[in-house]
Amino acid sequence: FKRFGNGLAYVSGCTPVIDGALCQGVLGKDMTVEQGQAAARNCVLNILAVIQNHLGDLNKVGNFVKLLGFVRCTDDFTQQPQVMNGATTLLVDIFCDEVGRPSRSAIGTNALPGGVPVEVEAIIEIKEE
Repeated sequence: FKRFGNGLAYVSGCTPVIDGALCQGVLGKDMTVEQGQAAARNCVLNILAVIQNHLGDLNKVGNFVKLLGFVRCTDDFTQQPQVMNGATTLLVDIFCDEVGRPSRSAIGTNALPGGVPVEVEAIIEIKEE
């Protein structure tokens, strides 16, 4: 978590590890898009935990500005945006469309730390206090 600019913060890449359970896999090989969406959702749960830890209250989030998702996948897998829908859908469900729908990029890669299938980072706007 790094504050910068005027009321912005960056949350570096979060993986889908929840309660120590390591999720591993490769989209297009041994994971379905739906499993990838669940992993992206867990990444966002970890992003929210980081925000909660640093701000003390998720109601201080003014806007999710940008998400960047890395999807570990085969060379011919082209559904990275659909995988990232798991992340965006959760944010919209929690914060509403106006606050929770960020600009977004989804990039395919051949490897991620610990063999996880998805890693997500975020830029958020913090409400003025």
